[in-house]
Amino acid sequence: MNKPLRRIAVFCGLLVLALLIRDNWIQYVQADELRTDKNNRRVIIERYASPRGDIIVDGQPITGSAETSGSDFKFKRTYKNGPMWAPVTGYASQAFGATQLESIEDGILTGNDDRLFFRNTLDMLTGKKQEGGNVVTTLNGAAQKAAYNGLKKQGGKGAVVALEPSTGKILALASYPSYDPSSFAGNSTTTDTGAWQKLQKKNNPDDPMLNRALRETYPPGSTFKVVTAAAALEDGLYTEPNQETNSPDPWVMEGTNTKLPNEGNIPCKNATLRVALQYSCNTVFGKIGSDLGNDKMLDMAKKFGFTEEQFTPVRANASVFSDDMNPSETALSSIGQFNTAATPLQMAMVASAVANDGKLMKPYMVEELQARSVDTLERTEPEELSQPLSSENAQKLQSMMETVVEKGTGSNAKIPNVTVGGKTGTAQHGVDNSENPYAWFISYAKGEDGSSPVAVAVVIEDDNAVRDDISGGGLAAPIARNVMEAVIKSKQ
Repeated sequence: MNKPLRRIAVFCGLLVLALLIRDNWIQYVQADELRTDKNNRRVIIERYASPRGDIIVDGQPITGSAETSGSDFKFKRTYKNGPMWAPVTGYASQAFGATQLESIEDGILTGNDDRLFFRNTLDMLTGKKQEGGNVVTTLNGAAQKAAYNGLKKQGGKGAVVALEPSTGKILALASYPSYDPSSFAGNSTTTDTGAWQKLQKKNNPDDPMLNRALRETYPPGSTFKVVTAAAALEDGLYTEPNQETNSPDPWVMEGTNTKLPNEGNIPCKNATLRVALQYSCNTVFGKIGSDLGNDKMLDMAKKFGFTEEQFTPVRANASVFSDDMNPSETALSSIGQFNTAATPLQMAMVASAVANDGKLMKPYMVEELQARSVDTLERTEPEELSQPLSSENAQKLQSMMETVVEKGTGSNAKIPNVTVGGKTGTAQHGVDNSENPYAWFISYAKGEDGSSPVAVAVVIEDDNAVRDDISGGGLAAPIARNVMEAVIKSKQ
């Protein structure tokens, strides 16, 4: 072979080699990236080429699929009681993508998850169409209905979270106002796009697509005093619920000339922890926070889950307790004001840890993932997240919270023949506290054997309510009571 031909042959060989390298790079290295690219229409077409698997509550599907015509998407998602379940399911839309469980477990629901590879291969060999698997949730249908209907009846914005303290299972997760994911599940430029636009915050100030249970943080107000009481007991600053505290009334916050006020004429001077929680004494718990200091209060808040995002597997925003605060700022933060902010999930975790004798379990909403044949692919096992307080101190705090319901501000949460512990909260917000406060209530219910089947957090925003009429005991406690009753009845 002469020299010019040899050069051409080498050059052609290099071109072939480059093509082979590029082909293998695309097929193997970039395959996942291309497969999941939101601009890859084939991925979306494949997602809706067959009925999606279902999201299951109490053994029954709360989702479905409907055959469509007039587009290259063969099926679209449908929802039962869509607004009630939207904070759990999220949405799967041909036009707008997917969120929450519909997105996180998309591989299972479409049948494309690697764990379904063997079954999909058999289906391909037998000519059977690929089918999606199911996502079985921990949710309790009766509790969810009680939560959603309670919020709807109030008419304002709000959220409810209920947990099973011993496992961390999420039993209810409600947000109001809500939306129907079915209304924009297709890809019609008129019907679906129109419904979508109406739900966007710029067009709807109520922001119905905001998952307030997981993604909104509120000042927790006096419900945070449960965390402060736990810090006092664990530190040994005070050791017994009936021990008098060193709490003058009025009390001037350290480093200031400002008195920390109590609400009304209540017995807060040197009150015991029990009485202070019963009457929600700002002076007592503000001074406890100041005495303990920022570092100890922050450490206790972190043990309850503050400062970190939670994954249920749907992400929940991190709740806030600041560091580097001076004594007066720490005092205000210790009564749930200043920079302190919490999601409803976070405050349900606080109540849950106290009810579970001091042990905080990781919250989760997916019980198991199933193949369409209902064979279990993966099952969630309960996981301990932390131990914010000892069993002994948790039981002391339980007795204090039970006094709040029996004799204090939480009496609207009473359930006949059931032991209930709780804490009310009225959290100020707005410039100079000019806007109506948020109404909070956190609680748990105990069975005859002393175990707790449910812990609840409720928050209500009501811009139309009269300020003096807003209280966690008045607005939020009845909803918490109904949710706890629903769980108790479902277990009988």
